[in-house]
Amino acid sequence: MTATATRPGRGRTARSAEARRRRLIAAAFLLPALVLLGALVVHPIGYSVYRSFFDRSGGTFVGAGNYRQILSDETIRTALKNTAVWVVLAPTTATALGLIFAVLTERVRWGTAFKLLVFMPMAISMLAAGIIFRLVYDHDPDRGVANAVWVGVHDTFAESSAFPKARPGRDSPLEDAGGGAFVTRVPVRAGVPALLPLVGVAPEALPEGTRTAGNSAPEPGKVTGTVWQDFTRGGGGRVNVVDPTESGFSGMRIEAVKDGRVVASARARADGTFTLPAAADGARLRLPASNFREAYAGVEWLGPTLVTPAVIGAYVWMWAGFAMVLIGAGLAAVPRELLEAARVDGANEWQVFRRITVPVLAPVLVVVLVTLVINVMKIFDLVFVIAPGAVQDDANVLALQLYRTSFGTDADPGLGSAIAVLLLVLVIPVMLVNIRRLRKEGSR
Repeated sequence: MTATATRPGRGRTARSAEARRRRLIAAAFLLPALVLLGALVVHPIGYSVYRSFFDRSGGTFVGAGNYRQILSDETIRTALKNTAVWVVLAPTTATALGLIFAVLTERVRWGTAFKLLVFMPMAISMLAAGIIFRLVYDHDPDRGVANAVWVGVHDTFAESSAFPKARPGRDSPLEDAGGGAFVTRVPVRAGVPALLPLVGVAPEALPEGTRTAGNSAPEPGKVTGTVWQDFTRGGGGRVNVVDPTESGFSGMRIEAVKDGRVVASARARADGTFTLPAAADGARLRLPASNFREAYAGVEWLGPTLVTPAVIGAYVWMWAGFAMVLIGAGLAAVPRELLEAARVDGANEWQVFRRITVPVLAPVLVVVLVTLVINVMKIFDLVFVIAPGAVQDDANVLALQLYRTSFGTDADPGLGSAIAVLLLVLVIPVMLVNIRRLRKEGSR
């Protein structure tokens, strides 16, 4: 009886020993990872929290002084505001574009090639992307692609002048008419050629097809004349006289004005000569301001106003492909029977997309959105590379401010540690949402 009674106890002891042995083996495998986690994550976080309560030197305890400075410092407040803009705009835009791309590429033959092209920016580093977009956003239309396109579209509808710096020279028969226009001092007469000399246009900036200025021949009953560049390269020449080497202002508009009303107009020929009808007799000739409109220089993408949206655009270019691939994988798992049933019931494509596709993809969309939110909270290199030094304060974000405060010319490790703790506190809620979502999926 005694031997029989002790057998269950011995079995429990053996099972307990086996369980302890397995726990020891598991702990042995986990120990290196735990040591690394403690050395690379837990210790730095703990030290950053500790250091944030001390001053610049680390020798004086200042309590919450560094955190109060975060709220009072204008530069850090700008970084907080820009980080909020990033969190709202960048993940939602990238996720929305990824959803659109994933849905549309399912219906075209070359969808795989398109996905490859959209995903390709993920293969390059943030540094390389920053350099690329620094050139894309260059203000000079001859270098920056964005401004080249923008200026091209603008000039299609509002062509700029070829003579933006032209003006009357000394002793000119022209005078300022206000608003950027010039007018002859005295009325012109039919049969007497009118001379309209201007200076200030570089020879290489003259319109294509410009020829040497010509002397306009008088025509009975008509007003003729010449508008030209009254400047001889290398010196020489006579003032207000058409010299042999001077160039005509091809295409310049000339108006004949009487009593404040335009009675006739003409365009100068390639050699600068023009002809007006008899109605111009006794009128004053005016060169309207449209002849001298400054060339459109485009948009200052990296100026104080647009620098943050411009950098966000570069980020979306990189990460829309990431969103598209994840959403496309989720879309492939959507039961086609649901979509076909909705179409059979009379739903149009927009209704199918809004009422079926998006709700079914909601878990995937949340994953993408949360991942990108965590990612943009740490954004640093794109802002650092793309934003010029003069506007970095306007484009500032928390991660960049952390670097500038901790390692800049006027480094303050205490304040930098406080910013790092603030960044951690802001990321934790998003991480908790992600953890809760993972647990919920794991319990299904």
